[in-house]
Amino acid sequence: MKIKALFAAFAIAASIGQAASAQDMSFFRIGTGGTAGTYYPIGGLIANAISNPPGSRACEDGGSCGVPGLVATAVASNGSVGNVNAINGGALEAGFTQSDVAYWAQTGTGLWEGQPAVEKLRLIANLYPESIHLVTRADAGINSVADLKGKRVSLDEPGSGTLVDAKIILEAYGLSESDVTAEYLKPDQAADRMRDGAMDAFFFVGGYPAGAIAELASQHDVRLVPISGPEVEKLLETYNFFATDNFPAGTYDGQDADVPTISVGAQLVTSADQSEELIYGITKALYNENTQKLFAAGHAKGKQITLDSATQGAGIPFHPGAERFYKEVGKLQ
Repeated sequence: MKIKALFAAFAIAASIGQAASAQDMSFFRIGTGGTAGTYYPIGGLIANAISNPPGSRACEDGGSCGVPGLVATAVASNGSVGNVNAINGGALEAGFTQSDVAYWAQTGTGLWEGQPAVEKLRLIANLYPESIHLVTRADAGINSVADLKGKRVSLDEPGSGTLVDAKIILEAYGLSESDVTAEYLKPDQAADRMRDGAMDAFFFVGGYPAGAIAELASQHDVRLVPISGPEVEKLLETYNFFATDNFPAGTYDGQDADVPTISVGAQLVTSADQSEELIYGITKALYNENTQKLFAAGHAKGKQITLDSATQGAGIPFHPGAERFYKEVGKLQ
């Protein structure tokens, strides 16, 4: 009977321990993008880095350096706008978005014109730059944004962040949509039109090297048009979600020199409703030394997820938990 009682006691203790573990476990869904894009694999790296399920080895013992009890998952999605809406509706705890989309959503401007602002949207981290490409045929006589006047230019699809960015850039150089023969095509469609000689230039926002542009440059003489000068300096003062950027020489075939441009950030955002302690723990885990090594080894863009870039081009308010961490490490005043 004593042995039976002992086994019963062990069973009760085990069940209590399991219940406690279940109570201590929390789930955190991160909206990314399509599985073929960059957001999804980077989201997977981040989910692994910030997770630390009950029973995991401690960070100092070679285990996870994530938030104790947290199980994070990367969820495939339609990208920036869908992620913001899902965070706002409570279907996701966090998500990836371009910094410009985050700004428009939080302020109810740009893409969000006429819609209720997502006022509770908060920034965890700026991850890596998504560069603004302005691609032109080498023989089109386009050496600056100002030269687009009267040319056939694709500004990307209606409803895209690229379209709004393209309009802002045209305006900075004293142009509008009506000053160009505007078309509204995806980058691969615009590249096809350029191959046929029916397109002079097109805008694209994304990490480099971009597949559609790399393929086009390998087959045809194209140029990247610099986006720089006093017009851009003024633009950066007006729109704080933009940052200066650069295409290194050799990024695309035929590109012999660096080309200056501007970029928007790929950002990890959340809701102000998430707890300060949780977001503090997540932010701290992102920039742990072990995590940084995993990012650098895990994806080409992972090398750019650093503490130095985390607070650049913010655009929207930081979550209090993230803000606390960045102040502690001297990245925010």
